[in-house]
Amino acid sequence: MTDRADKTAAGGSILDSAAYRMAHEDLDFLAMDDLRPVRLQLELLKPEHALREEGIDSTIVVFGSARIATPDAVDAVQSTFRSREHARYYEEARRFAHMVSARFQQQGRRDFVVVTGGGPGIMEAANRGAFEAGARSIGLNITLPHEQAPNPYISPELAFRFRYFALRKMHFLLRARALVAFPGGFGTLDELFEVLTLVQTGKMARIPIVLVGTAFWRRIIDFDRLLEEGFISEADLQLFDYANTAEEIVALLEAFYGGRPPQTQMSG
Repeated sequence: MTDRADKTAAGGSILDSAAYRMAHEDLDFLAMDDLRPVRLQLELLKPEHALREEGIDSTIVVFGSARIATPDAVDAVQSTFRSREHARYYEEARRFAHMVSARFQQQGRRDFVVVTGGGPGIMEAANRGAFEAGARSIGLNITLPHEQAPNPYISPELAFRFRYFALRKMHFLLRARALVAFPGGFGTLDELFEVLTLVQTGKMARIPIVLVGTAFWRRIIDFDRLLEEGFISEADLQLFDYANTAEEIVALLEAFYGGRPPQTQMSG
């Protein structure tokens, strides 16, 4: 009896051991540094699979600050001129997303689907505009030291969370047929300049790049000075346009595409 009990105990220990777990079920193993290439591949494949299943053909990327409050929130407190001006951008992002979503997501079409970083501020505004149009939108959230919760207006089946900025950026651009950048900080600037660089170097096909808030962007980035110093060319100044309202953004996209969404061309 003692021998049988010993064997039973040993067998139980084996079944409970970390070594005996199936590799794909072993979260401690998957979190190891050596498994980073596998995690990167999973972050590429999971959203891509879901977007194909949902028939998402083309997207419009909307970037902007997470710190911009809604107009209602600004009105509820003693606000400054700057916070009221920022709230105006929230409303324009919301209106723009509503306009393009209502126009291009009819009768099962999945063109010009709004995609954001999935957080608050401008991101929430764009997802909200699509939601209020009865359309779907995408949110690409990311884990941060101070956890960022997804805003409630993202379509649940199109809400993704990333560990790696690099893979998140890739998914922003794989189906992107336009970039609309509202005022923002380091993250917005990083994402904007990455797209400008990819288009400038021919790594990405030309798309409309719209900077919303002419006064803001002209003060934050002195493109003319870069030209004067010889660091960019005259042609580089044609890679983007300025706009101030939702209507102006839509007009720029219509001018670029002739009023019709482009054919999907996934970049490699």
